[in-house]
Amino acid sequence: MEQLEKNRYWIWLSLIKGLGAIKKKKLLEIYKTPENIYKLDKDELLKIEGIGEKLADKILNEKVRASVSKHIEYMQKNNIDIININVESYPQQLKKIYDAPISLYIKGNKDILNNKALAIVGCRQASEYGKKAAKYFAYNLTQNKFNIVSGLAKGVDSYAHVGSLYVENKESCGKTIAVVGNGLDTIYPSENIKLADKIIESGGAIISEYPLGTKPDKMNFPARNRIISGISSGIIVVEAKEKSGTLITVDFALEQGRDVFVVPGNINSINSVGTNDLIKQGAKLVTTYKDII
Repeated sequence: MEQLEKNRYWIWLSLIKGLGAIKKKKLLEIYKTPENIYKLDKDELLKIEGIGEKLADKILNEKVRASVSKHIEYMQKNNIDIININVESYPQQLKKIYDAPISLYIKGNKDILNNKALAIVGCRQASEYGKKAAKYFAYNLTQNKFNIVSGLAKGVDSYAHVGSLYVENKESCGKTIAVVGNGLDTIYPSENIKLADKIIESGGAIISEYPLGTKPDKMNFPARNRIISGISSGIIVVEAKEKSGTLITVDFALEQGRDVFVVPGNINSINSVGTNDLIKQGAKLVTTYKDII
């Protein structure tokens, strides 16, 4: 955590609203470090393509700059770290996507972020079948040294994390990584606070591109989904309705060149419309973890 002070300018850069991952990347290509960006004056900022008056004012905002010390203090007290796109511990799989976050907040074990990983995603209103399938694939793939990545949401996500926590040999197995759409000072949904604690205790991690104080707004979750697929070699879809948010993750996975595996569902269930359609479109049908390995 002694690195936090050295990462002061990365924390500051993450706090600027309206400055997305792609614009941040372009600024870093030009100015190399967040500290150099911090030192720019308004005239210099306005000369940069894509930065207008409003965004320049946000970059120069004194309240935001003054809040960095409070963020560092909170992070130190709560064992939250930040890693940037230039360090070795940053997930190299994720680094390859065109809109990779330039920094990630992390609570837990950052040493696992470059181990082989598979994502498990699916319906929030999971059926008993969906819950069992998520736990089955998570448990067995964790036993085979895959990290299991999901979003800590209700339903399939939660059961994917749960399945990965009950492996027999925790030392030599994969871990679970939760990617969230809010700041790490909040656990959402609140019913998963104990689950989040178990993830950390078992050597896993919770990560977010969003700074402290970011609420779990609906608009954050599609962006979060690109990280779930981006950090993984492939995704396993367990139950998805016809217009499910899960299908956004599938779109990201396909765009990123990731494998898409789908667990078939009951043709009479609304939770299976999306998954069965994916199979019709050519996604790999899986009925056992061995199909993936």
